Amino acid sequence: MKEQSIYKSAAGETAVLALYNDALSHWPMPYTALGIPTRHGRTFALSCGDGAAPPLVLLHGAGTNSAIWAGDVAVYGRDHHVIAVDLLGEAGKSSPNRPPWDSPAYAEWMGDVFDYLELPAAAVVGMSQGGWTAVKFATTYPERVNRLGLICPGGIVPDKLSFLLRVIPLSVMGRWGARRMVRLLYGRQPVPDGVEEIMITVTRHFKARMGVLPLFTDDALRRLTMPTLLVGGSLDALRDMAKAAERLRPLLPHLSVTILPDAGHVVLGSVDVIAPFLVIQETTMTAENLT
Repeated sequence: MKEQSIYKSAAGETAVLALYNDALSHWPMPYTALGIPTRHGRTFALSCGDGAAPPLVLLHGAGTNSAIWAGDVAVYGRDHHVIAVDLLGEAGKSSPNRPPWDSPAYAEWMGDVFDYLELPAAAVVGMSQGGWTAVKFATTYPERVNRLGLICPGGIVPDKLSFLLRVIPLSVMGRWGARRMVRLLYGRQPVPDGVEEIMITVTRHFKARMGVLPLFTDDALRRLTMPTLLVGGSLDALRDMAKAAERLRPLLPHLSVTILPDAGHVVLGSVDVIAPFLVIQETTMTAENLT
């Protein structure tokens, strides 16, 4: 069966992947590129850090790829074997397959990735759509996720209609529109060099997936009994993170929350919050195992 195209042209795909390859050429630590076969399509991942260290799986957001972790991976890699996975159907190197969100596909896909990597369980950190994917997997197979980090995740509270109404017209307004989208996504945080050019290239060439991520039921969220950290921005234009925390608190027995005051939907510096959370949990678990 011929694969669907998620780019507007072959030249556009080449342009986006060239940006990705350039980012990987500056990846801050040695890595191995993996091609993982799954029932929902071949999956690209970057494996780095000490293979004997506790495993940590990173899942990026929509319209991006694992390059977004370049600024964080060296910190995560101090204490973990890091596997950064490209989501299906997004602007990376995994299969362009886009299974229905309301199906078991994404949990099955993650299960296949874990099986290939021979991971009985791992810590998982997901951003936005990657956060939704992490929750989908963790609520389906809670025994396979020992710690969960969620950065502005989807599926907890409804997306703001106001964001969608602003972003759709901006996406066809070229450089000016891309600049406005970046500012909207970053809140009051400084925008890193090169982000606007990346946004322009991706918006010009990549076919963003339409639709809204399904909300998880209370019963599903109650299955998140592992230590979980929610990180969000108070200026998130897409999702109200205070409301997300309010919903999760009575459902998750081991939830911690950090809302950063100047952050938008993109949260800079999340690694400074999440990395200690992961290490603290590992230390606690080790102590418990020794008693």
